Amino acid sequence: MNIKSLLLGSAAVLIAASGARAADAVVVAEPEPVEYVRVCDTYGAGFFYIPGTETCLKLDGYMRYDAHAGDDAYTGNDRDDTYFKRTRFSLRVDARNETELGTLRSYAELRFNFDDGNNADSVELNNGFIELGGFRVGATDSQFISWTGYLGDIINDDVVLEGNYVTNQISYTWAGGNGFSAMIGAEQGKTNDQGYGTVDYRIDDYMPHVVAGAKFEQAWGKISGVAGYDSVSEEWAGKIRLDVNFTDTVSAWVMGGYKSDGDDYENNYFGTWHGDYAVWGGLAAKVSEKATFNAQAAYEDDGTFAAAMNVAYELVPGFVITPEISYTSFGGERKDLGNFAGNEDDAFEGIIRFQRNF
Repeated sequence: MNIKSLLLGSAAVLIAASGARAADAVVVAEPEPVEYVRVCDTYGAGFFYIPGTETCLKLDGYMRYDAHAGDDAYTGNDRDDTYFKRTRFSLRVDARNETELGTLRSYAELRFNFDDGNNADSVELNNGFIELGGFRVGATDSQFISWTGYLGDIINDDVVLEGNYVTNQISYTWAGGNGFSAMIGAEQGKTNDQGYGTVDYRIDDYMPHVVAGAKFEQAWGKISGVAGYDSVSEEWAGKIRLDVNFTDTVSAWVMGGYKSDGDDYENNYFGTWHGDYAVWGGLAAKVSEKATFNAQAAYEDDGTFAAAMNVAYELVPGFVITPEISYTSFGGERKDLGNFAGNEDDAFEGIIRFQRNF
């Protein structure tokens, strides 16, 4: 065999081997298309589209730890030279999408509490409702409270209580294009543990409690009013409130409430204060990039006065530390009811709150 024949034979073998390997090559399948989570900016920060749908979802909440010392601002009881402590986790779920009838929304908030290390833990459905356009049905705070707006950013904010909180309800809100809005609703009522006994404000026949309100809001602030009729006691209550934004960093508010037959304290689901009337007021001032000063005072016709102030300091984004001091002077019937009997005429309380928001 000459060299030329050897070279030609070797080349033929290499070509045949290469062809064989090409025929046996593994074909890699194309990956399936992946739909990544998309940001939904229609309803504000934090919303994203649920993959495969046009529904926007937001998950948020907070983890909180409170330590109270001194007297109890709500009852005047001392704390036996020790503390009251509470840990809470709150989870909020907000789902929205647009329909031909307006925005369809479902909202829920679960609160998990552990109080004072005595296994008095609880789980609360603090909110759970559906909205379509201006129509709302479900469980949430009474419109008698939420319509005019909550009290200031104070921990002991409702020593003089402005109304009742979570209840089953149906309501409709009409929003005009000029800052004016109006609301009407029907509510079931609830039971309240007043510390000295339970008061039942739930309806006892087919007639619900009725609440209605109106509001006018502009860049300078807002003016709002609300009225409620208790169908069981056949009594009523109303509130009017003014909020003013003095600057981008300073705001204040004042509110007054009146109820019928105020001499009978527990007569009214809506008017939860003692006596015919009550007044509240507060101030918030952002004193630095990280710190906001809050102050609030309240007085009810029966003679109780409550005041508190705090500084909410954002140590790092999402983590706020709030030390607060409060003072309550009990008056009239407040000193003679249940846990108030035999206690001091006033109460000093200190609180520190650690809260991580997400």
